[in-house]
Amino acid sequence: MLPRAMEHLVKGIVDNPEAVSVRSRLNRRGEFLEVKVAPEDMGRVIGRRGRTASALRAVINGLAPGVDVRVDLIDTDRR
Repeated sequence: MLPRAMEHLVKGIVDNPEAVSVRSRLNRRGEFLEVKVAPEDMGRVIGRRGRTASALRAVINGLAPGVDVRVDLIDTDRR
């Protein structure tokens, strides 16, 4: 549920929604969401002073109370 919610939120923000992908992994500290976007959309997803990224993290953590969810933003040029 969380990866699909994050993908939906991010696709609504970016100019290249086809480049958005979200991968979920579990580790010992909780769930980890890796969000990939096109390089030209990275600033839009991070937002001024990181406000958009913080808001995205807050929404996702609000959807999963009691679960530690970590969100990492990665542009598609990075491997």
